[in-house]
Amino acid sequence: MTEYYHPVPPDFTPSEKSELQSIRMHKSELLEDIQKLKLEIANVIADIEDFEQEEENKTIQRGKQVTSGKKKFNMDPKKGMQYLIDNNLLVWEPHAVADFLYREEGLNKTAIGDFLGEREEMHLNILKAFVDLHEFADLNLVQALRQFLWSFRLPGEAQKIDRMMEAFATRYCDCNPSVFQSTDTCYILSFAIIMLNTSLHNHNVKDKTTLERFISMNRGINNGGDLPSDLLMKLYESIHNEPFKIPEDDGNDLTHTFFNPDREGWLLKLGGRVKTWKRRWFILTDSCLYYFEYTTDKEPRGIIPLENLCVREVVDPRKPYCLELYNPNSKGQKIKACKTETDGRVVVGKHQSYKISASTADERDDWIKSIRASITKDPFYDLVSVRKKKVINQVPDTEAVEQKSI
Repeated sequence: MTEYYHPVPPDFTPSEKSELQSIRMHKSELLEDIQKLKLEIANVIADIEDFEQEEENKTIQRGKQVTSGKKKFNMDPKKGMQYLIDNNLLVWEPHAVADFLYREEGLNKTAIGDFLGEREEMHLNILKAFVDLHEFADLNLVQALRQFLWSFRLPGEAQKIDRMMEAFATRYCDCNPSVFQSTDTCYILSFAIIMLNTSLHNHNVKDKTTLERFISMNRGINNGGDLPSDLLMKLYESIHNEPFKIPEDDGNDLTHTFFNPDREGWLLKLGGRVKTWKRRWFILTDSCLYYFEYTTDKEPRGIIPLENLCVREVVDPRKPYCLELYNPNSKGQKIKACKTETDGRVVVGKHQSYKISASTADERDDWIKSIRASITKDPFYDLVSVRKKKVINQVPDTEAVEQKSI
């Protein structure tokens, strides 16, 4: 450090001169310490700024990963969920996953419904936690269904629908214990309301359900007794005046077509001209088979009307679980179908038959069964009929008491 000469006044005593010199040395030391502190503070500030920048970068990176995970989920729910878990973006625990599916923005409602409908125990627990996030207290059944069906899109597979509607009925009855005598009643009436919505607001349905028919078709479902007519009338009027709203990511001209399809899922389709297998998302509804490149696509890549077609199991040397759509009366002719080319042009299909591969034998058999049933039967009929017979055959509690006392 540079030494400075300080003139000493001649009238100071030796002890004062010594003390003054000491003060000056102490001052120099303090100035040095202050300089060191400034340097240390600057280093700490720099470290804090580096830490904040690092955390901001981590947040940005995490945000990018979450966005990527949501996109993956929308295209393939299981793979997307695995990506989120592998990257520590989500904990594989029912309440955490349910909350993510219920509250996170940007998730495709079709993908949510597909994921929630799986039958593995963890998925069942996630479904229960997801349904429990809905508050149905003091809502009538149509209001509760509107809220429930807005949070995801009901899948087309009957077993998935059954699990999801069972969970809904249980939750509704827990929130409103005095409305129905059993969850079976709530379950059956919920399906009746969904079918009523389709009947009244799907232009393909010509024979619209009347109030009288709606009341008649629900006779005896309250543990063998009838529900109050004014309750059924209010539910009917609510659906008649306002159809169920479809989640926005499915909001296009085909919403009524793809709402509550007979079946949907990933399958492999063999090309017509170029014989390569391509993975497509298939939706079966209104006697047509639609296929998409991704679940998020607004328009199908192809449409196969099932009129005059048959379906059968076939053997293929490259794919083990195949089915085939064919026209038994016009062998060798192209099936009447259409597809969208990559440039947007809609062209006539080039298939004499459609060969499709499932991932398992059970899945193939289920698709064959669903395709055969799609042309002639209501997709909900089998699902509800057994439950309906069960509750209608029950004797109402009051009647049972009267019979017992006789």
